[in-house]
Amino acid sequence: MIIKPADRTLSVKEYYFSIKNREIARLNASRPSDPIINLGIGSPDGAPSEEAVEAMVECARKPGSHGYQSYTGIPELRHAIAGWYDRWYGVELDPATEIQPLTGSKEGILLLSLTFLNKGDRVLVPNPGYPTYTSATKMCEAEVVNYDLLEDGGWYPDFKQLESMDLTGVKLMWVNYPNMPTGAPARRDVFEKLVDFSRRHKILLINDNPYGFILNEPQSILSVPGARECCMEMNSLSKSHNMAGWRVGMLVGDASVIKEVLKVKSQMDSGMFRGIQEAAVAALNAGPEWYETLNAEYRRRRELACRIMDTIGCTYDPAAGGLYVWGRVPEMPGQAGHDVGSGHDVTPGPDRVSPAQALSDKFLYEAGVFLTPGFIFGSNGANYLRISLCANVPTLEKALEKIAFSLSAK
Repeated sequence: MIIKPADRTLSVKEYYFSIKNREIARLNASRPSDPIINLGIGSPDGAPSEEAVEAMVECARKPGSHGYQSYTGIPELRHAIAGWYDRWYGVELDPATEIQPLTGSKEGILLLSLTFLNKGDRVLVPNPGYPTYTSATKMCEAEVVNYDLLEDGGWYPDFKQLESMDLTGVKLMWVNYPNMPTGAPARRDVFEKLVDFSRRHKILLINDNPYGFILNEPQSILSVPGARECCMEMNSLSKSHNMAGWRVGMLVGDASVIKEVLKVKSQMDSGMFRGIQEAAVAALNAGPEWYETLNAEYRRRRELACRIMDTIGCTYDPAAGGLYVWGRVPEMPGQAGHDVGSGHDVTPGPDRVSPAQALSDKFLYEAGVFLTPGFIFGSNGANYLRISLCANVPTLEKALEKIAFSLSAK
């Protein structure tokens, strides 16, 4: 390399799933007739609605559709997002000022961080939580302040703990309900406490909300009185409409925050392809039957994922929702495990092994099934495994057989 990378890159490592997917590809090259069953990342295997696909195809055929698009998205998309929030969340949004389409909500995490964080600012990040909250904070040279989510507390914030923390310099707080990875549902009373907390401490709180339609009742933190003063929400079509690869997300809330984020976004990219935006409009206008059909399939898959957890001996919440099943691994004789710290930037290795990571590796190499070890979401996830529901019923049945055989082998 002819030059040295920026110092900020030293604070992060390559994304865990990027590393693991490369390893799985290497293993698959040596076993073409029996590829690894990947129950790791939550990438829906279903297709978007026919209406969304047709809207994309029709737009792509028009010669005038292929130029640069507006940084704020086409008006039709912003109105569709506003209508979707009104119908399903009971939240009224101004399409002109309170909605910013995103190239996937993951982009929004970095945009918000770049927009509001100075070097040395502090950010409240859940443990366990989505790793990008941590990596975006670190790349902005801000300080991660973890707050605990624990099984005994239902995976909700401990507000006594939050109030006792040193909140000096805290500017942002990341919240994610319905929760990933734990599946804890959104709760109105928790949202009300979060709004009160962020208002009193003058912290901008962002609820990351892509799982609201997957085995959950959709709720928005913006429906809480007073939330508009201190909260924003991100959402996505990735999970709810089988459009993960299309990269369609949104940031909604206070117009002044949207305006500041747009200043940064407009320097980094242009608007998404018009055909994708028109497809998103069609997807967002789907009726309740779309979500009913989607969830009927996920319920069948969840039943099998729970049977896999039962076979391993994990304990889990059968009432949790979302795109995953999150289970605590059984005690492993002779394996105490090691504290993996924050977990967010830890690369797996023999010198840093948690009980769940050991089981994940066992199933990968002995059974040909990959389950996500919870340490990647933070130290409070070190004793947990996560199973994605993004595999069909026959695939999950095969995974169950392989894991059962692996556990029975001497």
